[in-house]
Amino acid sequence: MTRSVLRGLLAGAAGTTALNAVTYLDMAVRGRPGSTTPEQTVQRMEELAGASRRSGGDEQAAGNRRSGAGALLGIASGLAAGVLYGVVRTRAPRAPAGLLALGVGMAANAGTVLPMTALGVTDPRQWPASSWAMDLVPHLAYGVATSAAYELFRR
Repeated sequence: MTRSVLRGLLAGAAGTTALNAVTYLDMAVRGRPGSTTPEQTVQRMEELAGASRRSGGDEQAAGNRRSGAGALLGIASGLAAGVLYGVVRTRAPRAPAGLLALGVGMAANAGTVLPMTALGVTDPRQWPASSWAMDLVPHLAYGVATSAAYELFRR
């Protein structure tokens, strides 16, 4: 089981890289800004915890810390979903890799969207189709890359 978890962690890292690449490619091609929801999520968590990440009143530094923490939460979600892939793959060795790729992509999506929704940062029910595409396409790339990497590590 330890090997499956380690393979899943590494596969999740590959998937996270693919997700980031697809996201940044979309930003570069369409000229759109990056999402601020990760920082907003961190800020909301700070508010709920009664904590402040402000550094001597330096709002810019506090915003930069939130941005970094938000990105780290996304990476953690990607790694955790990769570990989930490894555990599921071990328990269901005959499951089609394509189906698992779709499942892990959706798990990674849920790992970021659900906390944001629970904290009131976003409401996916209000998203237009373009926002859904902007969110799902990179997560599908994540799933494909995670599955492919895991299957390669397994051989």
